Amino acid sequence: MPANEPLNSSADRNARVVPPWPVAVLAGAGVILFALPLIGLAARAPWTGLWTHLSSRFVVDAAVLSVVSSIAAAAVAAVVGVPLAWVLARVDFRGRSVIRALVTLPMVLPPVVGGAALLFALGRRGVVGGPLHDATGLLLPFSIWGVILANAFVATPFVILTVEGALRNLDQRYEAAAASLGASRLRVLARVTLPMIGPALGVAVVVAWARALGEFGATVTFAGNLGGRTQTLPLAVFVALEGDRDAAVAISLVLVALSLGLLIGLRDRWWPSR
Repeated sequence: MPANEPLNSSADRNARVVPPWPVAVLAGAGVILFALPLIGLAARAPWTGLWTHLSSRFVVDAAVLSVVSSIAAAAVAAVVGVPLAWVLARVDFRGRSVIRALVTLPMVLPPVVGGAALLFALGRRGVVGGPLHDATGLLLPFSIWGVILANAFVATPFVILTVEGALRNLDQRYEAAAASLGASRLRVLARVTLPMIGPALGVAVVVAWARALGEFGATVTFAGNLGGRTQTLPLAVFVALEGDRDAAVAISLVLVALSLGLLIGLRDRWWPSR
């Protein structure tokens, strides 16, 4: 063995580990738990008529709305979430833990409750939505703007937590060096900080997009389920289950494939590859 090679590398240690049989059995049961629904979808899928279902006007309209609204929601999540993450990571102020809990609450809040809260705040008779509608005529619920807002509401916490973690782990000496050379705080942020956390920021935005793409509860509660107007792919699955179940399965397969591909593509960003 070469002198500079570790005697016990992590790969060697992991290769020698044999789990106790209860751990192996329970781990296997966990895999089955997550694999069975996918097997059920694949077994029920109308493979011969899959394209017919996916090319229907009903699905195409929902897909276009989902893509547009989820991209817009991810953009909103980035614009709002990155400054929030910077403040939480770099500014020490009283009540910071309360603010962090508040802005990440949508991650654990039932989506329907989040949608109802948005409706009571921004609906036509809401605390803010009422005066806003009277002054401008703008009505957020039951519109694509409502879909985007509902999606951004549930997706932004993923950006905040990911970017905050990256900022906390960032070596601030590079920022200090740029500042000592005369760079303004905004220039340091734009030319040093953001490029250095670029990979984490990219992951955060992609995960936020995926979360927005799959959102159901907040969307249906705040924006409704209007075909061609606020009906996204998850809502289309819900409607199709009451009538054309083959279409519901076809849409579900597309969403599963997108989500699985995303997780596989980002695996090296979330945990070390073997």
